[in-house]
Amino acid sequence: MLMNFIDILLAVIIDWIVGDPYWFPHPVIYIGKLISFLDKRGRKFCKSNKALKAFGGLIVVIVASISFIIPFLILFLAKNNLWIYHIFNIVILWTTLAAKCLKNEAIKVYNALKNRDIEDARVKLSYIVGRDTSELTEKEIIRADVETVAENASDGVIAPLFYGIIGGAPLAMMYKGINTMDSMLGYMNEKYLHIGFFPAKVDDVFNLIPARLSGILMCLTAPVVKGNILESFKIMIRDRKNHKSPNCAYPEAATAGAMGIQIGGTNVYFGEVVYKPTIGDKNKELNFIHIFYSIKLMYASEILLMLFYGLVVLALINL
Repeated sequence: MLMNFIDILLAVIIDWIVGDPYWFPHPVIYIGKLISFLDKRGRKFCKSNKALKAFGGLIVVIVASISFIIPFLILFLAKNNLWIYHIFNIVILWTTLAAKCLKNEAIKVYNALKNRDIEDARVKLSYIVGRDTSELTEKEIIRADVETVAENASDGVIAPLFYGIIGGAPLAMMYKGINTMDSMLGYMNEKYLHIGFFPAKVDDVFNLIPARLSGILMCLTAPVVKGNILESFKIMIRDRKNHKSPNCAYPEAATAGAMGIQIGGTNVYFGEVVYKPTIGDKNKELNFIHIFYSIKLMYASEILLMLFYGLVVLALINL
């Protein structure tokens, strides 16, 4: 238990320092290629929507299994050499985390807005969101960036940490495979409605606890962005269902409550208008500084989770 904590802590630190370097053969790239391959094969062989939906379920089984089995086998084969085992364990855990990558991409939008280059901000934002960014106003860009940081703080940081804590690197990587499936196939539009049904539902199940945990951590760390803990909890509980996803509203509402802003609302995805309720109260006008604050909240939540984990480990060791 202590060694797993140390491995996760080192993975977190490496992620903070290194992030996702472009030269590194990141596992998510290959998971994405597998999903894309299976998606094309499913569309080629399935002649009905029912068959396509069933094939989506098969994609879940294949991707989740491979994402778990490969790191499990790597660690199993390395188990007789303690140093090699822990090096592999740390590296695998590191690849499941995305704090620095998320920060870097969000900051690019922040810097573009700070330089008053709205066209560049739209382009930079388009790299990290699924919505159409070509005609977004400055406030809509800020809102989208804040929402993305809040949602991905759960998906890309807290959730893999949670699964790494309870099931080690293989379970963390399996979660990463499931989440990647959802990001590629989980859109409820005409193209992905059937093949993406099971990937989206399974991702909802796997994010059930991490999303709520993320929201709680964000509320508790609200003071780092000059927010109020009780007010953040109030907004999170009030607006927790103001999203098509059963999970996303928790970290988004906690973020909005902590900063006293309003997010959510109508967006355009792949040419389709998606109407969403708002989240949070408009106590403050959206400003590009809120992008920076959302990043601070993400890191503070990650640190708080690791502190809680460390205290639990110490308590169990001293029993």
